[in-house]
Amino acid sequence: MTHKIAIIGASGYTGAELIRLIATHPSMEIVALAANSKAGQSMAQVFPHLRHLTLPDLVTWEQIDFDTVDLCFCALPHKTSQEVISKLPKSLKIVDLSADFRLRNPAEYKKWYGNDHAAIEMQSEAVYGLTEFYRNEIASARLVAGTGCNAAIGQFILRPLIAEAVIDLTDIILDMKCAVSGAGRSLKENLLHAELSEGYNAYAVGGTHRHQGEFDQEFSAIAGQEVQVQFTPHLMPANRGILATTYVKGDPQAVYKTLQNAYEEEPFIFVLPFGETPSTHHVRGSNFCHIGVTGDRINGRAIVVGALDNLTKGSSGQALQNANLMLGEDETAGLMLVPCFP
Repeated sequence: MTHKIAIIGASGYTGAELIRLIATHPSMEIVALAANSKAGQSMAQVFPHLRHLTLPDLVTWEQIDFDTVDLCFCALPHKTSQEVISKLPKSLKIVDLSADFRLRNPAEYKKWYGNDHAAIEMQSEAVYGLTEFYRNEIASARLVAGTGCNAAIGQFILRPLIAEAVIDLTDIILDMKCAVSGAGRSLKENLLHAELSEGYNAYAVGGTHRHQGEFDQEFSAIAGQEVQVQFTPHLMPANRGILATTYVKGDPQAVYKTLQNAYEEEPFIFVLPFGETPSTHHVRGSNFCHIGVTGDRINGRAIVVGALDNLTKGSSGQALQNANLMLGEDETAGLMLVPCFP
């Protein structure tokens, strides 16, 4: 069976990444692509690297006949995504890549994103899209809210450790290095080559990054008590990738065994041999996540380092992984691409 797929927001990085992945999917066909700002153009004009593919031209999302669509990916900015999704057919399966349905409490959404929730009536049916931990709920969902890319790698590292109580929940430091594509494709002065290259800076310092809301929500639910991590992201002059270095209080071997046990059956998450740490180069362009654990010279402390591609496992690859479950397909379909190195 071939599933008919639409992508709203196809002119952005995550939209292009979805097309790249679906192009090799054995049972998906893209039948509609929307990008209101570039409607009427071909994908070859917008993304020349996709010119070899036979794809529909871009239209406005209002022009799509959703009666012919089995599943829609929505790769729009927050706020816009809520407004559009609320107007789509109620029977349509949707994977949202924005932040608009990640936070279950509308008050938390307003706190972190600065505007009122525009589709509160839909929030209760949204399933949080961290596939490895919400697999059963995702398989039966109509609306799935993809996680933030920073939130994904932080949770892959910390969820098992919090669940098994092998670390001190009051002393968690998460230091993250993030590639520039995580900021999207729209023009921003601080992302110009002359302003970004050859430099390296922290941002959203002091716990103000929006993905902190996902950490608060998910970690506190696991622990049954409030858990707040000290989280600082840094912008690095690279196109793809996130490297997260986490400092925790706990026995390094217990931390390692806990992560090893949690992910031994997972197809996309690899825990490296103890003492080895990953590089973003080793997961580039793939749906894989690598995690390494080592001990610190200070007794009773462990350092956990995780790497993933923010556009793939951190966003579009995760979205496709969720869509596979929603459509009854093999979870790994279209996602076993080998990382691109060097």
